Amino acid sequence: MSLVRFAAVFVGLMLLPAAAAEKIVGLPCEGCEAVFEGLPAAAPARSRIAGPRETGSPLLVEGIVRGLDDMPRAGIVVYAYQTNDGGIYPPENRFSGAARRHGTLRGWSTTDASGRYVFETIRPGGYPGSDLPAHIHMHVLELGRCTYYIDDIVFTDDPRLTPEKRRQQDGDKGGMGGRGGSGITTPVRIDGQWRVSRDIVLGRAIPGYDTCGQPR
Repeated sequence: MSLVRFAAVFVGLMLLPAAAAEKIVGLPCEGCEAVFEGLPAAAPARSRIAGPRETGSPLLVEGIVRGLDDMPRAGIVVYAYQTNDGGIYPPENRFSGAARRHGTLRGWSTTDASGRYVFETIRPGGYPGSDLPAHIHMHVLELGRCTYYIDDIVFTDDPRLTPEKRRQQDGDKGGMGGRGGSGITTPVRIDGQWRVSRDIVLGRAIPGYDTCGQPR
């Protein structure tokens, strides 16, 4: 087999959907199965959603993943997808269904020993003709247990994030945030790059989380 053909086969295998062994909780969860489509065998802690040629303002997303006991958790897969700077999900033609709808701007990060994950991307645009705030969709995959979506990342400097929409995003959680903790972030610009921090609390406000069972 030629090196070119070997490389093509290897890449194809890497893009095959992973077996959806983990149950989906926090229902309804439309499109949650896409977390398995193209899931790398070993996603790094620092991952990239938008490539260097993608137009838009550079953005670094980082955070710490903790359990309900407030202890950092290593080996948690964080999955994120978003629009481009025009507010569109560029279609992902390698897949069908939910993964295609999530588009090409998607990625996975596996938390390191400190529970940290990082995504390099761009600031997403808001949907054209909509008053919804610009956002980044977030999912958690606890390997051997379950998967679920958490609150989107939204930005406090977004004029679409009105006080009413901010209250809706927070939810009635006694100030502790919504699914997986609060997704409301305040962008800070450092050396020409925007940065936001979105910490995650595993299982917080996730219906059915108690059915996930013990890690295998």
